[in-house]
Amino acid sequence: MVREITFAEALNEALDYEMSKDPRVVVMGEDVGKYGGIFGVTKGLIDKYGEERVRDTPIAESGFIGTGVGAAAAGLLRPVVELMFIDFLGVAYDQIYNQAAKMKYMFGGKAKIPIVIRTVSGAGASAAAQHSQSLHALFIHVPGLKVVMPSTPYDAKGLLISSIEDDDPVIFIEHKMLYGIKGPVPEEAYSIPLGEADIKKEGKDVTVVATALMIHRALEVANKLEEEGISVEVIDPRTLVPLDAETILNSIKKTGRLVVVDEAYPRCGFATDIAALAVSKAFESLKAPVRLVTAPATPVPFSPALEKEWMPSTEKIEKAIREVL
Repeated sequence: MVREITFAEALNEALDYEMSKDPRVVVMGEDVGKYGGIFGVTKGLIDKYGEERVRDTPIAESGFIGTGVGAAAAGLLRPVVELMFIDFLGVAYDQIYNQAAKMKYMFGGKAKIPIVIRTVSGAGASAAAQHSQSLHALFIHVPGLKVVMPSTPYDAKGLLISSIEDDDPVIFIEHKMLYGIKGPVPEEAYSIPLGEADIKKEGKDVTVVATALMIHRALEVANKLEEEGISVEVIDPRTLVPLDAETILNSIKKTGRLVVVDEAYPRCGFATDIAALAVSKAFESLKAPVRLVTAPATPVPFSPALEKEWMPSTEKIEKAIREVL
């Protein structure tokens, strides 16, 4: 049965399913238990599975993420650890990029690190500079980590199930402005393979690669331009590592034009990475320079008016598409 539920509810269903299936799956983090998570994703799980498997932790990211990495490496648990905001990654970055990411390699492929680190990113809620960043590039840059960033409730449920069942460390990034959006989601459990992009809308004139909230803005522009006879193909990578480069390159070879939309800083970011992929692997197919629509390299403003101007908008996406055309 397929119903319409929210992004947050879809994540909750994925956690519930995995916890019911495998007693080694535990949820831990700040306010994940009695409070149900600050965005309601873990609501009700403590009542069903108890405090042993849904653990409220102290405000000490290096401690509880380190505990999760150790428990996963020792084969004791399959932890789902919540880093409340991606902005807090600095406190526990050593545990993530020096320990979780490298153990499999350093033990000759014999170690399994089945940990999922769920975290929240993105602007749009006037949460200011320390709670609004999109720092996924810092994880993408680390070999050994898988990085997932869903944009719809359907993808959120299927990708989280796959992430929890994966034996490698997965960074699962949720945009805070997506928790309330609704979409069709099957009632039963299902998985979406990591490393498989989704073409959200097919087109022939220009390829738009976007992430998370930006997928919805890109689709809004694509639907508007369709009325003028402009055909835009919108691709959601869904997993940034591993990246489905084949789907992106095939689209570029078909359309000859590329716009990348990513709510992150442009230097050394995901958008520039996709641009480099296009230029190095599909240069002969390009009919126009690649255009990037990103946030500027400044801290996220607190002011709602400034924050709106700071974020990639539908107007900026439309301008970039018209430029490459």
